[in-house]
Amino acid sequence: MSEQRPCRHELMEWINIVSFAVDDVKLFLDTHPCNTEALEYFEEFKKQRVQALKEYAKFYGPLTLDTASSCEDHWTWIHEPWPWQEGGC
Repeated sequence: MSEQRPCRHELMEWINIVSFAVDDVKLFLDTHPCNTEALEYFEEFKKQRVQALKEYAKFYGPLTLDTASSCEDHWTWIHEPWPWQEGGC
């Protein structure tokens, strides 16, 4: 059974949303490091960001080095459109 390929644009938009949420709460945690609600929020959105990046890498190629596959298929993302090109994001 094959998985349905997610919409590249929608997935990229979700990555931007959760990335912003993680970055924003990191700034808050700089001045409120013991705020448990903020720490829980950070962990939840960090998890969602990692999952979205992995899903994007699976279907469209890695956006970060963390989601690049093993060495045997390195640099294969050069064959996909770059995120700013037609057909990318």
